[in-house]
Amino acid sequence: MNLLLLDTHVFLWWRSQPTRISPDVTRAIASAEVVFVSAASAWEASIKAALGKLKLPESFESGVAKSGFQQLPIGFGHASQVSDLPPHHQDPFDRMLIAQARSEGLTLVSHDRRLAPYDVPILWV
Repeated sequence: MNLLLLDTHVFLWWRSQPTRISPDVTRAIASAEVVFVSAASAWEASIKAALGKLKLPESFESGVAKSGFQQLPIGFGHASQVSDLPPHHQDPFDRMLIAQARSEGLTLVSHDRRLAPYDVPILWV
């Protein structure tokens, strides 16, 4: 199965700056069986918006729905997996995305090369 989890910036690019995503990755997202967007990404975007670092053209939830993507809630299993991750990257949102991808058998779609050392499939934007 072709199941993807979008990193926060990839989802935001998909909605407002699609040319930042390579044509190959755009096709992979468009043809995936299921594309997930984590609650961690909604949380991260909300914090950045509140700090004035991000302007969302619409609600995060609305953007996910309009894109035809699925919401991925954060569960206790995901949270406990974070403690098993080596400390390659300290960003709590990215660490949650890695834990969710590992736990759910998803390929993470990201631009952040600091995620490369983790044992999870990554589709690079």
